Amino acid sequence: MAEHEGPSGFGDRVYEVVCRIPRGKVASYGQVARLAGSPRCARMVGWALHRNPRPGVIPCHRVVFKDGSVSSGFAFGGPEVQRSLLADEGVVFLTDGKVDLDSCGWNA
Repeated sequence: MAEHEGPSGFGDRVYEVVCRIPRGKVASYGQVARLAGSPRCARMVGWALHRNPRPGVIPCHRVVFKDGSVSSGFAFGGPEVQRSLLADEGVVFLTDGKVDLDSCGWNA
């Protein structure tokens, strides 16, 4: 896991990307992986976010699944907390409970 640690590690690149997601927008795990330079590492994005070293500063709640679903294992309080944080930022949810990616997806 050494590639995920240190100033040039994958985790740091993930945190840099996630910090760029604007308030009221979301990105998918795959999108974050691509923008971090590792397009096949969407699952590792989840691992990195689970180890978020600065909760409340690095907005990991803005990362959702590619279909707009929130994480059932959101590390900082569960899916209800993630949904609430997003809703507080103005993120729109569809009737099926998924984020409206057409209006709230981040076009990086």
